Amino acid sequence: MSETLVMVGKKHKGRAPRRRSAITFAERYGLAGLLVVMILIFGLFAPTSTLFFSGPNIQNILANQSVTGLIALAMIITLVAGYFDISVAAIAGISSVTMASLLATNQVPLVVAILISVLFAVVAGAINAALITSLDLDPFIVTLGTYVLINGILLAYTGGRVIQGVPPEIGEWGAGQWLGIARPFWLLVIAAALVWYLLNQTPFGRRLAAIGSNRNAAGLAGIGVKGHIFIAYVLGGLVAGFAGVLLTVRSGSADAASAPSFLFPALAAVFLGQTTIKPGYPNVIGTMIGVFFVAVAVNGFTLLGAQNWITQVFNGGVLVLAVVFSKVMVRMRDRAAAKFASA
Repeated sequence: MSETLVMVGKKHKGRAPRRRSAITFAERYGLAGLLVVMILIFGLFAPTSTLFFSGPNIQNILANQSVTGLIALAMIITLVAGYFDISVAAIAGISSVTMASLLATNQVPLVVAILISVLFAVVAGAINAALITSLDLDPFIVTLGTYVLINGILLAYTGGRVIQGVPPEIGEWGAGQWLGIARPFWLLVIAAALVWYLLNQTPFGRRLAAIGSNRNAAGLAGIGVKGHIFIAYVLGGLVAGFAGVLLTVRSGSADAASAPSFLFPALAAVFLGQTTIKPGYPNVIGTMIGVFFVAVAVNGFTLLGAQNWITQVFNGGVLVLAVVFSKVMVRMRDRAAAKFASA
């Protein structure tokens, strides 16, 4: 009888690890699997099949998500440390409008225009950093306020008009390809690789993660919390600055509303990214999957002739669900860790 009970216990113990490993696999790669399924549905079975896999449509998806992806990457740098930066989309607008103005109105050389535009974005990131670290203000409130403030300044500067007159060869470069794939997509890949390396393979990135895990413990361990947060916001402004430059290159013009409109798609991608690869934590690979998950869904709905409001409903719904799922995952992990510690 006792031998039978032992055999049954061993079977249950064997099933538990397999069940946990299956759940872990689903958590890490579920969103990527859903992306593949959605691509197959829109590309093979839906009425959009002939258009979805067409070369121009694929290039359009890859190129158009470059700006969204860069803005999402700018958010991740501070979010790893537990700090929000809502203003990065508006900071990208500063860079975009500045570059278009310098090229169209002042005929400034391209390299100089890029440097000045990115510098303005870095300064904006530094102002956010100074307000948050020096005065210990709430980062969400501060960056939300600067987002609205910057939008107002850009609207006043442009007068609600589109800044045109950017040299056409710049737009032609943005519409070009490398190895048959849109150039902006390659730039996004390079930026994602650099941010991934910064956050995962450098002491600075590991210290940011430590701050995000437990700020007080990180400070007691000798990590300069405020200094690291300051640098993170500056780096976020830098990446957002390049996003604005790329937006101007892609469109050949600039206006006050273009860059800020990327905020909610980028937010949705960031929080979707926290549900995959490293569930519960901001991560670059998951965020890139989130970017193209949203992009493919919106593109498929558009090809199906869906009305404009469906895109907004999808983006908002995905954002809410991603935040809820990410929060649930964090709580489940905390409970599991507490049980393990007590055991």
